[in-house]
Amino acid sequence: MRRPQAPLRIVSIGGGTGLSSLLHGLKDYVCPPGTKSPEIVVTAVVTVTDDGGSSGRLRRDFDVLPPGDIRNCMVALSEDEALLSRLFQYRFESGRGLKGHSFGNLFLTALTHITGDFSEAVKQSSEVLKISGRIYPSTAANVRLEALLEDGTLVRGETKISQSRRRIEEIRLQPRCRPVPDAIKAIAEADLITFGPGSLFTSVIPNLLVAGIPRAIRESKAAKAYFVNLMWQPGETVSFSGSDHIEAIHKHARGPLIDYAVLNTSPIRAALKKRYAREQMQPVENDLESIRNMGIQIVKADLLRKGTVARHDPAAIAAVAVKLAQDNRKRRTESTHAK
Repeated sequence: MRRPQAPLRIVSIGGGTGLSSLLHGLKDYVCPPGTKSPEIVVTAVVTVTDDGGSSGRLRRDFDVLPPGDIRNCMVALSEDEALLSRLFQYRFESGRGLKGHSFGNLFLTALTHITGDFSEAVKQSSEVLKISGRIYPSTAANVRLEALLEDGTLVRGETKISQSRRRIEEIRLQPRCRPVPDAIKAIAEADLITFGPGSLFTSVIPNLLVAGIPRAIRESKAAKAYFVNLMWQPGETVSFSGSDHIEAIHKHARGPLIDYAVLNTSPIRAALKKRYAREQMQPVENDLESIRNMGIQIVKADLLRKGTVARHDPAAIAAVAVKLAQDNRKRRTESTHAK
């Protein structure tokens, strides 16, 4: 009897709405209708540097890791996304001490105090809520993000970095920290590791500043793909081309990391571009030759979601990710059989 093929393993690294969008799309491949076994195993490795809003307040008041990005990932991978989204994303509009907090953030904070460990709280929450995947913070340490700007100014804190309007030269984590062991294990076993889409300096790169993660990614036999952002981000990536994004990732990872650049080919409507231009945002230039000269293969697809904002389509980016994982698994299998 032929043994069933092991599910593909995809590790997605990032934070914010970009990572949630990819996870939302990948969830449909975990157990497709009519199947009993998973087609893929999804693992999210999430940045923990948020210091604004509800997450920042809980971080300061209760000495916990910021739960916001983790919460969004849980919603994206939840079995009953409609109900869980309404519950976990519910934000209190009044109440002394409650106003501005989301229920999901409070839930994770409470469970952290019950279990004594944030990573364990995420694990237990995922089991209770039947999450279709695994979610790990990139580090369990209480770290702060700081940025060195082009004029030599040092800015501390993710919120202040995002509000800055000067070009970022370098991002750092303080203090030096170690990764969550389960995240390293998932990276080692992956068929595909994805980066983005999402804020380059505050969602993607912070994960690569955790000691041991870049090395684990390089040593992994997974294919590594970066989903290039659609638009500039004010205060972070104004005038950045696709290759500029990749160069920043390689600079902070202390060497080459990416095999594939995934680029959108769908044009952004003129009216939408005009609206973004008022906020000093333009589409990211897909400078194909520069990217190829970096030794990176290019994957082009219609990735733009229809609507009033320029966002990646969850189903489209998930389909690209699954295809890259399948291709890498096939190459590795053929290479093993050839030996």
